[in-house]
Amino acid sequence: MSRSGHRTVLHLRFVLPTDGDAGLLEGARSLLENITPRVQIIEPDMAVLDLTGALPYWQRNARGLTELIQLRALALLGLHCAAAVGPNRMLAAMACNLTPPGRRTVIDHSPDAVAAFLRPRPVRELPGVGSKMAATLVSYGLHRVGDVADLPPATLQRLLGARAGRTLHERALGNDATIADPAPTAASISTEHRFTRDELDPAAHRRALLALADDLGTQLRTSGQIAAGLTCTIRYADHTGTRRSRTLPEATQHTVLLARTAYAVYESLGLQRARVRSIALRADALRPDESATRQLTLDSGDEKPLAIEAVADRARTRYGSPVIYPAALATGAHNKRQAQTPAVRGGPMVKRAEGAPAAGPHRPQLGAGQRSRSRW
Repeated sequence: MSRSGHRTVLHLRFVLPTDGDAGLLEGARSLLENITPRVQIIEPDMAVLDLTGALPYWQRNARGLTELIQLRALALLGLHCAAAVGPNRMLAAMACNLTPPGRRTVIDHSPDAVAAFLRPRPVRELPGVGSKMAATLVSYGLHRVGDVADLPPATLQRLLGARAGRTLHERALGNDATIADPAPTAASISTEHRFTRDELDPAAHRRALLALADDLGTQLRTSGQIAAGLTCTIRYADHTGTRRSRTLPEATQHTVLLARTAYAVYESLGLQRARVRSIALRADALRPDESATRQLTLDSGDEKPLAIEAVADRARTRYGSPVIYPAALATGAHNKRQAQTPAVRGGPMVKRAEGAPAAGPHRPQLGAGQRSRSRW
């Protein structure tokens, strides 16, 4: 803690190039660790720094040190970043989501400054508030964070349950005890789709999610790994973003299971006519696939997508690029000449026309959008 007894946390969101160069994020880690050893990298494009001890060392205030960090990131790495400083991780992260790249937001430690930022925010912006909880709160007239903060904790616990109500009330008051953990996070693989324009169509969002799940599944199977969790990050036209993580029912490397979870996370956000700029998926907590287990099921339909997936992997190994892919990702021209395969749970698969060149993209392009992969 600083002499005043206050903690100072900086949250950064980098604007990575479309090629998804993982070396840039590692370069950012080295740059940030020259400022303070309390650095936590959050893939694919964020970092959290505890500046409490660094401020007196650098003899700067929080805004001045943040400006220095942004200037060094741009000058040495060519990286623009949005930055926000707050008295804890939650407030810094919420403010960073609202800050455009190249700008900075500083929330003072005073209760009045925290209340001025937090109370007017929609309740859905609080961490842990999904679409279902938000709908419950709104149905009782609790639209803003300030409404929740003013509610007696016992009433909130009756609405949401003891633990959820207690946690939400603390967050509505601006309290958060989590710290920046410099320990390396569990290995993960991430991939991103960036739309060439702000995309309103939920069907296009779902196609992007399926393509990203296919990307992750292929990378996991190729590298002999399974993932125990999945994180979905959605960026909007106003430079804000939403990030949701979910533990998979069972650790897996299969596209269809990853896609189901990605769809569930997307649906939980309750997006309505959202102008989406990019969608990223990250497979979390990777471990070798020798430790994989499968829950037995009586539904034979669950085995069909996995069997087709195995055929697609063998074809990819032989021809050097995917010749079988989900039909939802095919272009209109491809759809007309695709070889029909019975529809299975997780989407039918189509095969490249015979004689088509082996070289090419990983799959048909989703319009002209850019996808990038990163691996740590």
